[in-house]
Amino acid sequence: MSLTIDAKRVSAELETLAAFTQGPGPGVTRVIYTKEDMEARRWLKGLCEGAGLVVREDAVGNLFARWEGLRSDLGAIATGSHTDAIPNSGMYDGTVGVLGALEAIRALKACGHTPLRSIELVMFTSEEPTRFGLGCLGSRLMAGTLAVGRAAALKDKEGRTLEELRAEAGFTGSLDSVKLAEGHYGAFVELHIEQGPLLELGGIDIGVVEAIAAPAALRITLNGIGGHAGALLMPDRRDALCAASEIALAVEKAALDSGSPNAVATTGLLHVYPGAINSVPSRCTMEIDIRDTDLAIRDGMVEKVRDAAKEVTRRREVEQEVEMLNADPPAKCADDLLKAIESAVDEVGATRRRLVSRAYHDSLFMARIAPTSMIFIPCRKGVSHRPDEYSSPEQIALGVEVLARTLARLSLKSTPIGGEA
Repeated sequence: MSLTIDAKRVSAELETLAAFTQGPGPGVTRVIYTKEDMEARRWLKGLCEGAGLVVREDAVGNLFARWEGLRSDLGAIATGSHTDAIPNSGMYDGTVGVLGALEAIRALKACGHTPLRSIELVMFTSEEPTRFGLGCLGSRLMAGTLAVGRAAALKDKEGRTLEELRAEAGFTGSLDSVKLAEGHYGAFVELHIEQGPLLELGGIDIGVVEAIAAPAALRITLNGIGGHAGALLMPDRRDALCAASEIALAVEKAALDSGSPNAVATTGLLHVYPGAINSVPSRCTMEIDIRDTDLAIRDGMVEKVRDAAKEVTRRREVEQEVEMLNADPPAKCADDLLKAIESAVDEVGATRRRLVSRAYHDSLFMARIAPTSMIFIPCRKGVSHRPDEYSSPEQIALGVEVLARTLARLSLKSTPIGGEA
């Protein structure tokens, strides 16, 4: 198959998309349902229609652009990612997977490929948790893993609900309709920057993702006894911040002692009340993120943190309240997809290695309804979610070609796709 990837076009489109941003920069800020998001969507729909794809949007704003195959009775091969961006972010996270997928489809069309299965580009709504505090909103609803009632009740920091905001953006209809029918997709492949340093450090061209970690998120609220920093004597203190500090160290220790190279645990938020230098902290709220590709190890770390919190609060005579915010299962990627990606890499003469994704993506939820994998390309120094996030035009073009060849191979399969790695 003779494929031509227009690297200059992809780079120019990435630059154009990055210009749909709130504020002067230097980073990109594009929050779901804002003016910038809606303008970017209109521009993207125009590109897809210009490529001859059939475009539709669902009730929450997931965007679909389909190249019809010869067999409508076979589940389509889907690819894509997201275009929303956290405040002051980079211009490659998610967007490479959307515009790269569009370029892959263009290249396949141009070389005369005729797909048996339809190929569909998906731009997911609200992969980032910026607005509603919950990531992968669109793919969760597509997979049916998020209760419609819970989704409808989601609010942003201004107290505006998802129902209100999606209607204002022009997305109507029941949220129930977002869930895809069983067998709608035969497979899903997402192109993405690595968001880590391993490919660059190893001089490897392509990462073939064999598993995707998923977080368990905990909120621990600690209530002690505060008072004047000069007047409340040390034996009488029930310092909530000191208790939180010990728990935070226990979070770190849970990952270090797990024995798993993929285990990570982070105390990412800590709010202290009343927050004055001369006042003993009477209350703290901490939010904790714990991840691994092995569910048993991940949940074991959660239990160690819970046990540590009980011990610390008992000893320090501080009250605790533990709330599980979220706990999604990790995903194992499909063997058929791993082999298809590796064959595509070998066809173009590039280097590859299997990786796990410690960051989670819409692929985590697509794996609940279709065989799934991801294609990683290097990003400079592993930096992501920052304005200096970068992947070169050559690296992106290679990833797009690997994606195109993978889509081509999968789109010709008349038998079921699957198999766990």
